[in-house]
Amino acid sequence: MNSWGIPLEMEAAIRERDQACVYCGIAFLEADANGGSRKRVATWEHIENDARIVTLENIALCCNSCNASKGAKELVVWLASDYCQRKSISGDSVASVVQAHLV
Repeated sequence: MNSWGIPLEMEAAIRERDQACVYCGIAFLEADANGGSRKRVATWEHIENDARIVTLENIALCCNSCNASKGAKELVVWLASDYCQRKSISGDSVASVVQAHLV
C-alpha cells in the first residue's frame, strides 16, 4: 500500500486511467523542486468524501487546485461553486469516473 492506504495495484490502475485532472482536465506536472506553483500537481481524491471507500470507482487523481477547492464539499455542491463556474467544470465535462457519481 502507498502512504494513503491505496493498494499498489489499484494505484497503478488509477495512474493509468487518470492522466489528467478528473475534474478540470488539466495535464499534471511533476512537483516543482524549486518551490514553484503546485496547482497542477496530481493529488489523490476521494470523489465521495469518505476515506473508508478505497475503490477504483471512488479514488481518482485531480490537480491540487481542484482538490483544494473541493475540500470536503459534496460533489454536486462543489460543481455548483464559483470555482467550477470560472473553470467551466460541470457534470458534463468531468471524467467518466466522476460522472458515475452523479447518476
